[in-house]
Amino acid sequence: MNGRTWLICGAVFGLLAVAIGAFGAHGLEKAVAAWDLTAEQQAERLHNWEVGVRYQMYHALALVVLGTLSFARPAIGTKTTGAAWILGILIFSGCLYLYVLTGWKQFGMIVPIGGVSLLAGWWALAVAALRDSSPRPAS
Repeated sequence: MNGRTWLICGAVFGLLAVAIGAFGAHGLEKAVAAWDLTAEQQAERLHNWEVGVRYQMYHALALVVLGTLSFARPAIGTKTTGAAWILGILIFSGCLYLYVLTGWKQFGMIVPIGGVSLLAGWWALAVAALRDSSPRPAS
């Protein structure tokens, strides 16, 4: 995978975050109100949806930055970072969305695995930056 891949993934995940967030703000809010849930459960579901969208957008933007960085610093390791973030978005945000829509608590139990994947991506980026020995631009 290369910088172009990370840029494309970041753009697609960003686009989806905006669309999913808009659905959450408009369609989902009305749907959740019609489900047989307490006011507290409704608020929790909408909050979980928003958290999924927020983390998806954060990491979509991070993938765009990663793609741009990989053009400027091709020696820096980005494969592990990008792959971990993509997996994290799919598991963390995806399971939150599924939990909100279905109420199936087992999806909520999988969410932390996605969080660990997001953390692993950040760790991989830090390690790659520490190990980067590509030439620095002249100052």
